[in-house]
Amino acid sequence: MYKTPVIAIVDDDRSIREALDDLVLSCGYESRLFTSAEEYLAAQDRASIDCMLVDVKMPGLTGLELQAVLNKENTLKPPMIFMTSYSDKKTRVAAMNGGAFAFLGKPVNFSQLVHCLEQALKS
Repeated sequence: MYKTPVIAIVDDDRSIREALDDLVLSCGYESRLFTSAEEYLAAQDRASIDCMLVDVKMPGLTGLELQAVLNKENTLKPPMIFMTSYSDKKTRVAAMNGGAFAFLGKPVNFSQLVHCLEQALKS
């Protein structure tokens, strides 16, 4: 039986979450929306997540801090695609060294994001 991939969208900006939700749904995937890293970490159904779209800069835990917490857990971690309006080499390197699948700038190029999602789900 085919399982529809579930994509977690972790971003404090409501308009970004909604736009990404529309994109994810248009690709035939399911989505789970989270307003913060803390909300994601508190979710009971994290094991069902197949890929994550994560903002780098958020109030509370940042995307990189979320990545660090997940890296310390002794569980499987879904591929993470980072998105940011504040792209700098140091942040990109830290994300990729932490195991990020991709690091994209905002505004996100939707065709590039769809390609990244498809590749991440194959990994």
